[in-house]
Amino acid sequence: MTTIDVISPGALTTIQDLGRPGWAYVGVPRSGAVDRKSFKGANLLVGNDLSAAALETTMAGPRLRFGGPATVALTCAVVDARVDDRPVSMNTAFEVSDGETLKVGNAKSGLRTYIAFAGGVEVPLVLGSAATDTLTGLGPAALARGDLLRLAVAHGSPPSVISPALSLPAVPELHVVLGPREDWFTAAAVSRLTSEPFTVTPASNRIGLRFGGPPLDRARTDELLSEGLVPGAIQVPPAGQPILLLADHPTTGGYPVIAVVVEADMLIAAQLRPGQPVRFAL
Repeated sequence: MTTIDVISPGALTTIQDLGRPGWAYVGVPRSGAVDRKSFKGANLLVGNDLSAAALETTMAGPRLRFGGPATVALTCAVVDARVDDRPVSMNTAFEVSDGETLKVGNAKSGLRTYIAFAGGVEVPLVLGSAATDTLTGLGPAALARGDLLRLAVAHGSPPSVISPALSLPAVPELHVVLGPREDWFTAAAVSRLTSEPFTVTPASNRIGLRFGGPPLDRARTDELLSEGLVPGAIQVPPAGQPILLLADHPTTGGYPVIAVVVEADMLIAAQLRPGQPVRFAL
């Protein structure tokens, strides 16, 4: 069995799969990879089931020393990566030998890089999933220096495929469907949401993206009873600055949801980094 020593964990590196759906009724988020398409692409490159446990990095990647051979792939946020002294390419599978070290650098564009290993990372499942949930604390802890990871045995050969590279425009556009509580906001607020730019703030994480921009004023100031939430919901606290909910979002909330980002554009939202301007469009 191949093992991996975590020499350095990076800024935030977690173990993820496709999450634990079906538990919202008891308050447990789905969690799992924020950028599900790139996560699946990494697993495809190394011949895994698409839901096999892999690593999700945030901005700065880890240094990993291998105790045994492994087939590895990196997808999405563009980074410089090296195995010992040789550079390795993203979006295609490569081999690491026993004793070699993989160093994953800082993201040049985008935010999250996925690191998949043939066989997948072997960790105990919690409610059927290996995902690290930063909201509830379920699943394994984020990687720390000195951790030892174990890889499961690979069951197939990687296919000859290349995953598409990340390409984000200077000002990404996220398409939204209004509601369910747009009537709690003024007409001017709805117009601002879909006509003026917003900026991702540093107070963002796997739970949600916080935006700075023109305040979205409410037409109603009474208290909203807590109600269910979905990934992509745009909640607006009383200060008027919107929050776009991501993978580790709570299952219910008391702030009105002015709109919801369509599922296809959540792949873009997953890669937005602090300081990134963004626009919303109907």
